Amino acid sequence: MLPKLSINKILKPDIPTLAVIKKEEAESFILANKAGLSAEELNQVKWHAEKDIDLFRIFRHGADIFIHLIKDKPSQGTNFSEVFRTQGALMYRSLGKYKYESLQIYVEAEEDLKSAYLEGFLLNSYQFSKFKTDPQSHQYQAIQIIADKSFEKVIEKQKIIIESIFMVRDWINEPGSELTAVELGKRIEELGKKSGFTAEVWQKSKIKSLKMNGLLGVNRGSKNPPTFSVLEWKPENAVNKKPLILVGKGVVFDTGGLSLKPTPNSMDYMKSDMSGAAIVAGVFQAVSQLKIPVHLIGLIPATDNRPGEDAILPGDIIKMYDGTTVEVLNTDAEGRLILADALAYAKNYQPDLVIDLATLTGAASVAIGKYGMVAFFKTGEEIKQSFIRASDETSERFVEFPLWDDYAELIKSDIAEIKNTGGRDAGAITAAKFLEKFTDYPWIHFDIAGVSFAHQEYKYYPKGGTAIGLRLIINYLIQNYSTK
Repeated sequence: MLPKLSINKILKPDIPTLAVIKKEEAESFILANKAGLSAEELNQVKWHAEKDIDLFRIFRHGADIFIHLIKDKPSQGTNFSEVFRTQGALMYRSLGKYKYESLQIYVEAEEDLKSAYLEGFLLNSYQFSKFKTDPQSHQYQAIQIIADKSFEKVIEKQKIIIESIFMVRDWINEPGSELTAVELGKRIEELGKKSGFTAEVWQKSKIKSLKMNGLLGVNRGSKNPPTFSVLEWKPENAVNKKPLILVGKGVVFDTGGLSLKPTPNSMDYMKSDMSGAAIVAGVFQAVSQLKIPVHLIGLIPATDNRPGEDAILPGDIIKMYDGTTVEVLNTDAEGRLILADALAYAKNYQPDLVIDLATLTGAASVAIGKYGMVAFFKTGEEIKQSFIRASDETSERFVEFPLWDDYAELIKSDIAEIKNTGGRDAGAITAAKFLEKFTDYPWIHFDIAGVSFAHQEYKYYPKGGTAIGLRLIINYLIQNYSTK
């Protein structure tokens, strides 16, 4: 939960203050003296700037002032907004030891940099304490941002997005025994009622009637039934005639099935295998609260993957929702099976664009680690460039991998139309080629396996679920649907 946020035009002398300035503009800050510093304190600012010291504290008997100096030269490959965002996150950690209940933040910089700094600061305030007997209360009860009244809109938008991110992180961090597919469906329904979008959750009988055998096959080893959630946001002023569809992988826990995960620690964090589903739900919360004029549909197939007595066997053949036959050679390649049914079902809407987010392959993580998503584009260049711009603005980065037809050879089956694994080579690509088989529309696939769960805190990501992908999607929607 975020602290209470408010805007104030003038610094108050009785509240602890964080003043942020570009190091190269320290002299201008001194001359303007908006923080109301004494001559001696201004000399401290000048001295620290000259000595290349980034942070120092001016003692004020409980209303201390912290001066944070940021270098005006970002490193190669990093935009300045990301520098401010990351510095804001680091400052949240640095000030934590002082246990202030309230804080006022003054950022002497352009609006986009000010917004980025506050975003990083607030993103790092996340805590998951549901199962702690003595949960740590939020460090700050209230934060005042020193800015003009016009900055309120920026703060309100930021608050909505960050609260959605925190919800996504909560869901990802929830144990698999708590957040079953049925429970996930219930939460999506509740979220829809609260936020203003519609949500329909199909139970096993409906899924069976539709012959979604990819989802049903993965679910065979579990005592818990699957669900398939359909979310929709369709405001009257939607600018797109055909919907944009988001598909999220909802494997609430993945043991690998009978192809049990073999490597040390490989199952420890598999509660996060539903990150794509959580992100789709989080996007719907944010979009409906921001009232973005886009017709949006969400499809979330959900189940766990267990080696129960009726579990699908390696070598089994299943007929998917669209009639495609699949030879299942590895039951740990289950995500593509449930996504394939959802992607095939999406054809019924004749969509403008379909985007799926899935913790799909370890190969994606091996390829680029925790620093970016692996992306596949079956779209025009304009859409791809829009996502590149959104990535630049949010620093939710991706690397595009190819969808060359050659890779389809690796998933040809001798006894069915395709098989669900292509072997060790190009694992992230063959998984994407499998999914592509079920699409006939513009489509983007984000493999978020490497970025969905932070094993160590870094930047503005505490340990646990990250919700990486949500800010990217929201930025894309705002840039491309709010101004048409």
